[in-house]
Amino acid sequence: MIEVVNEQAEMVREQTEPRRGRLLEGKTALVTGASRGIGRGIAEAFAREGASVAINYCGSEDKAMETKALVESFGVRAMVCRCDVGDFAQTEQMMKDVIREFGRLDILVNNAGITRDNLILRMKEEEYDQVLDTNLKGSFLTIRHGARQMVKQRAGRIINISSVSGLLGNGGQSNYSASKAGIIGLTKAVARELAGRGITVNAIAPGYISTEMTSVLPQKAQEALLGQIPLGRAGEPEDVAQAAVFLASDMAAYITGQVLSVDGGMYM
Repeated sequence: MIEVVNEQAEMVREQTEPRRGRLLEGKTALVTGASRGIGRGIAEAFAREGASVAINYCGSEDKAMETKALVESFGVRAMVCRCDVGDFAQTEQMMKDVIREFGRLDILVNNAGITRDNLILRMKEEEYDQVLDTNLKGSFLTIRHGARQMVKQRAGRIINISSVSGLLGNGGQSNYSASKAGIIGLTKAVARELAGRGITVNAIAPGYISTEMTSVLPQKAQEALLGQIPLGRAGEPEDVAQAAVFLASDMAAYITGQVLSVDGGMYM
């Protein structure tokens, strides 16, 4: 008898309580570096909240197609774009393709990034250039080509993925830390330029997140990183993805030029 009453109460609650709509319903997003890791987590979270997603990748087409299938499983549209974001012409063409496919661009997430770690006295010029070209120049180029559409719409959300390394610095990663610190400066400058057109520009600075990129670190290095995290655990791509959903949604309409650390307390 009690179980029947509880079931009836649950049915009444479902019928009378308003259901929360999907936060990004009808929006279109481009996520760079979305074939795996944090980028895939963001693409999945956006799709779950109703956004159609363009999935950029540069290396593995198979991984990108896996992300596409995952996005489409939420009943939204998806497309895959192979592009080296550090290349001006390729990035320009990618933006044209995305806008041709979806008709608009509401959200841009600059997540594509690489590492070429080395000590400063051993770092080769190409190791420095490769990281800066993908991580920092790539963010500049996607904004350069994508913001034009957002200006026409007089609305948009740009989210740049920085890193705790860009806030603290990290030995052996002078190229990576420089690129991620540069992203913060880029974020703040562009936020000032585009605010009057209804476009917000923010950055997320993840800490130690469990991805393929961090899994290759030596065990001792991973343990040392965990020792710096007050919450005592590594983050997951979903932790960053939920922050991206918030910044992409109307809930963050009055937030721009900010850096949101998602790092378990590493930088505070």
